[in-house]
Amino acid sequence: MLHNPKARHTAHATQLLYLAVLATLLITTFYPAPVAGVSIALMLSVKLIPLLALVVPVFRGNNRGYIWLAFAVIFYFTQAVVTSWLSQGAPGPVVLMILTFLLFTVAMIHLKVNRPVAD
Repeated sequence: MLHNPKARHTAHATQLLYLAVLATLLITTFYPAPVAGVSIALMLSVKLIPLLALVVPVFRGNNRGYIWLAFAVIFYFTQAVVTSWLSQGAPGPVVLMILTFLLFTVAMIHLKVNRPVAD
């Protein structure tokens, strides 16, 4: 629920970044090449299920959903930082690191802007 007209902009930005993170996770599963000997379905489920569990709260603008999204995104950010460091700046992990940082930041800004009005 949006409590403020300004919150519409931050909600849309969060939703766009959320979709961008999902797309990046999907793309990096297949590019440059899938990991040999590992089930692609297992890799996709481990990567995507934690974020896909939050799709309804994110698109409804639920503040608690945004809080849980922020908790989940921290793990993706940490993994992306470690992977980008170990791969010496490969583009996939660097893009994921930037997107997860932006997603976390915009979600927190949304929570600040979308505070319920005190009675």
